[in-house]
Amino acid sequence: MNAKFINAFLHATVHVLKTMALVEPKASRPYEKTNNIAVGDVSGIVGMTGSATGSLALSFSEKCIIRIVSNMLGEVHKGINKEIEDAVGEITNMISGDARRMLQADGYTIESAIPTVVSGKNHKITHVLGGPSIVIPFEVEGMTFVVDVCLSD
Repeated sequence: MNAKFINAFLHATVHVLKTMALVEPKASRPYEKTNNIAVGDVSGIVGMTGSATGSLALSFSEKCIIRIVSNMLGEVHKGINKEIEDAVGEITNMISGDARRMLQADGYTIESAIPTVVSGKNHKITHVLGGPSIVIPFEVEGMTFVVDVCLSD
């Protein structure tokens, strides 16, 4: 996978969450993922087409997404519910949009679909291209989430 894609999603993730949720996500070393089991408890997934094709998934641990959404909305949440799931879809959309904007500066024109949200322990993520994908792990205040990208130009 093109390193420009990974960097765009890494920077977009940090930018969106710092701006919208007032948290400081710290990235760890990316790795290749060859199965379709989600790393988190709730995931936002969006397909992309254009000069690059594939999909993006953001998978959050329950504690992490509750902290992020509580910060975003200024209200306390106790578990994954419809409001949390809606926020995951919106976060996925914002990160996808910011990354696509960055990639446009490098000559890529990429459109995205409407994100889908899936939750539950051990739910599955099937990327448009079928995988493997590149996963960028993040930590926020000791809680985890990942950016899972499968994109090809």
